[in-house]
Amino acid sequence: MTYNDILPGIFLDRPNRFIAQVEINGVVEIVHVKNTGRCRELLLPGATVYVQHCCHPGRKTQYDLIAVKKGALLINMDAQAPNKVAAEYLPQLFPDLTSLRPEVTYGDSRFDFAMETPSDHWFIEVKGVTLEQDGIACFPDAPTLRGVKHLNALTRCLSEGYRAMILFIVQMKGVTQFHPNDITHPEFGQALRTADHAGVELRAVDCLVTPDSIMADAAVPVELC
Repeated sequence: MTYNDILPGIFLDRPNRFIAQVEINGVVEIVHVKNTGRCRELLLPGATVYVQHCCHPGRKTQYDLIAVKKGALLINMDAQAPNKVAAEYLPQLFPDLTSLRPEVTYGDSRFDFAMETPSDHWFIEVKGVTLEQDGIACFPDAPTLRGVKHLNALTRCLSEGYRAMILFIVQMKGVTQFHPNDITHPEFGQALRTADHAGVELRAVDCLVTPDSIMADAAVPVELC
């Protein structure tokens, strides 16, 4: 996926989870943060960021925060990007798919995708990953009861004849593995291990990221130890 009208800036502050103060062309602007996660290791004063200029009527801000530099890494932190990246990536991963539908309700859960191949019907949940620690991608960066619920629901799907997958879109290049973030949310890590044991497919893929684009690239090993 690609973005238009991208500009560099310098991150200054994040008064709340929805907005940030960014210096753009020498002027301090209020910027919408398209990620409500903590992102504490990313949004540090002085960090180089990339914002998208938006001129939609009725908006309170003229800019969206899209990506941030963390050392040598460029990390896309747009929370809406992973599903769009997954929609482009899944047909490559499953060349024989016959149907891919977004936002599908099953029971009391809503999954990001339902996918059909000639032999199987899948439910797929997508999670964006922006947390990197010593070359390892980790999820979540904050407790996610919703994530645990999705894993439990994917596990139940298996008993009813469906196949299920959780796909972690690592919104950067340069990691060697994916780990559940057991320190931040041990319940998610346990639910992920339970889902894996039940037969839910666990996949992670890194991304080629530029200031104005993000595209799935290579599979990343998922390690649960």
